[in-house]
Amino acid sequence: MMNFEKRVGPDFGAEGPEYPLTGAVPDWYRDAKLGFFIHWGLYSVPAWAIQHGPGVHIPTEDAYAYHQYAEWYGNTVRIPGSPTWLRHQEVYGTGTSYEDLAELWHAEAFDADAVVSELVGAGAKYIIPTTKHHDGFALWDTATSGFNAARRGPRRDLIGELHDATRRQGARFGVYYSGALDWHTGDFPAIESDTDLFRFRRNDEQYSRYAAAQLEELVERYAPDVLWNDIDWPDGGKGHDEFAVAALLRRYFDAVPEGVVNDRWGVPYHGFLTREYTHIEDVQEKVWESTRGLGYSFGYNQAEGPEQSLSGTDLIRLFVDVVSKNGNLLINTGPRADGTIPELQLAAMRQLGDFLRINGDAIYATRPWIRAGERQGTPRAYTSSVVGTHVHVLDPAAGVVELPTELASGSDARWSGTEVATVVTQADGTATVAIPDALRGAAVATLTVRA
Repeated sequence: MMNFEKRVGPDFGAEGPEYPLTGAVPDWYRDAKLGFFIHWGLYSVPAWAIQHGPGVHIPTEDAYAYHQYAEWYGNTVRIPGSPTWLRHQEVYGTGTSYEDLAELWHAEAFDADAVVSELVGAGAKYIIPTTKHHDGFALWDTATSGFNAARRGPRRDLIGELHDATRRQGARFGVYYSGALDWHTGDFPAIESDTDLFRFRRNDEQYSRYAAAQLEELVERYAPDVLWNDIDWPDGGKGHDEFAVAALLRRYFDAVPEGVVNDRWGVPYHGFLTREYTHIEDVQEKVWESTRGLGYSFGYNQAEGPEQSLSGTDLIRLFVDVVSKNGNLLINTGPRADGTIPELQLAAMRQLGDFLRINGDAIYATRPWIRAGERQGTPRAYTSSVVGTHVHVLDPAAGVVELPTELASGSDARWSGTEVATVVTQADGTATVAIPDALRGAAVATLTVRA
């Protein structure tokens, strides 16, 4: 996956616009560690993409025709001969457009409080729904376009409902917005390559004003704690104008001083870095956020089964690894069209919540230790807090864990939720700790060592 913080065109040189003075990532965000994306929209009606996963090889030149993301259905369906193009006609009939699916989306079982309760129960400290994805369909009652969920399809202000439910349950609320891509407002061909991704989109002043007006609505109505833009911003909105990114961000921080933004604006300014479906090797100096779906797609893909989805164990180990490297995890849930979360996703989310109810003190409000972890011996990751150093054993079935030399002389070691640990020091100065039987079947066992 490409990194977006390096895409900063057009180059205005020394005459470029003035961005907000702050670029700092607030402590609340660094302490939060876990957020949930919600990818839900018209694409949740077909809820389909070609299956990816172990043993599946998609040639680079076919990556967009065989796209793994179900939320890209509105693009993939326009590529003649693609599996999505063929299936769409079989299911909905030739002549049925993607936008016609709005009349099939009812969200009849959607209960914002129930959905948010599951996410908060899984440990989420912030929640970010997609307010408008690349298909251009807005999920709030916007005055900018009739192509929205309040006037078509569900005929409800879905973002307003999610915002209110999130605030009621004490979590932070953010918004995802697709800045540069909006297939509803343009007549470009389908995107079939990374080059097309930046070629086939509107950069004119009219669209730049349109995107700015939508973003302003979101900020004014919801005062989002996180402003998460995707795939750049139209070039026509990157200058000195009041509808351009620099002015938008200045007004955002005036309205939400403790707000934070990501790195996908296509300008020389960002908050945290985003890494999508990407493994990071070690502790990063800059605060970053790992994001991915529980499966290979963000939007719900009914073609995926357990083989394509993270188990609870996988999810917990991924989360601990990300946090140990100075990152937050923004994991995604993709509801069905009716508004319910699929059981396969719920199972992993609930297991993560169970882990955090016991081990949360070793995750939330922590910072990286002097290194992320060890690969030799029993694999483990480290985090640090005012309480001590936390050793997260990633394979508790090993039965024993080696302590790094920096912790071998620790005076107090305890397993989360269980008993005091016994540190056994060897003649060479190394130390080991036996993992209690009760934790050997866990996804991760956490040992806190106090100096």
